[in-house]
Amino acid sequence: MTDEQMKFPIGDFKAPVSYTAEDLRKWITTIKEFPGRLRQAIINLNEKQLDTPYRTGGWTIRQVVHHCADSHMNSLLRFKWALTEDSPVVKPYEEADWALLPDYRMPVESSLKMLEGMHQHWVALLESFTENEWERSFKRPSGETIQLKKALALYAWHSKHHLAHVTETIKKF
Repeated sequence: MTDEQMKFPIGDFKAPVSYTAEDLRKWITTIKEFPGRLRQAIINLNEKQLDTPYRTGGWTIRQVVHHCADSHMNSLLRFKWALTEDSPVVKPYEEADWALLPDYRMPVESSLKMLEGMHQHWVALLESFTENEWERSFKRPSGETIQLKKALALYAWHSKHHLAHVTETIKKF
């Protein structure tokens, strides 16, 4: 894949026009399996390989792993806020700036453990949802309302998107 293709190796996120029970189950399965798939993808990588960017000017595999933990932590919180508050406004964060913080240079094991634990909680919530809970939402500061079913689709895509960054990079080793 070219550097340009590596920006979105599985394509850009496209929100579904409708949501079926089958779609929701499929996306929950993606969320459930992501930590294990990510761990399996990087288990045999050495430090130099972990510090390889997935494209010129892109994050390293190490940064991608840490980003996934931070991003999914924020998503889990957004789901919980939406379940317990009436369409809360969520705080964005500067992903690129977070990727420059010292903890993004740490070994990846702590982020893999975070993902495993958070995803267990997240899946337990998702599997318990009623139809009404899928309709609950949060708002971005821009005013955009995001229903939880759309957020699930987005984070299933996000999981596959970053897993592809890792797996496509590994093919180059």
